[in-house]
Amino acid sequence: MYSAIALPDPGVTRPLIQVLLEVGERLSLDIGCGGSPRNPFDAEKLIGLDLTSTQDGVFPCVIGYEPFPLADNSVDYVSAFDFIEHLPRTAFVNGCITNPFIDTMSEIWRILKPGGLFYAQTPAYPSTAAFVDPTHVNVITEGTISYFSKRYGLDGQSVDDWGLDLGRQYGFRGKFLLLNQWWAGSHLCWKLKCDKDDLNHPCR
Repeated sequence: MYSAIALPDPGVTRPLIQVLLEVGERLSLDIGCGGSPRNPFDAEKLIGLDLTSTQDGVFPCVIGYEPFPLADNSVDYVSAFDFIEHLPRTAFVNGCITNPFIDTMSEIWRILKPGGLFYAQTPAYPSTAAFVDPTHVNVITEGTISYFSKRYGLDGQSVDDWGLDLGRQYGFRGKFLLLNQWWAGSHLCWKLKCDKDDLNHPCR
């Protein structure tokens, strides 16, 4: 028996998640969290997205194949622990070729407030952990982030200037600033800042 996931009906949009925040409270979203969303930024309110809703505060979403059920500029933080390696780079959906990984990065940018932060950790090349799990279909390297963010070296000079332009050609609708990238054992970690200062950006 093959495992299968039903794709969302393109004609149906999920209702937006409403989270009541007190003045000064911050909201964090953990994607692909299963039943246990994590809160690396210690936000006052925490919600999660996963294929199924397994507990209060975790909402259903087929990530990469439908929009996040959250309004634009509504979230302070997003996190993804051991998740983005499961997002296909190419899929054939409703007669169209899509890129669930790129679309997910666009959705993260869309829902983050200007200056909001995204943290991700994923098994990455050259570690064998990037390949051994048969559900790892998205191999990440140290250079992958260049397609989604501005990068600067220790000398303050821009790194991989070509990256964002290529990312946009491939369908990325956003812009991040890479604050830090580091290794934690077999996992590559990102900390990105959401940049929405460019009013001429194609997403605007």
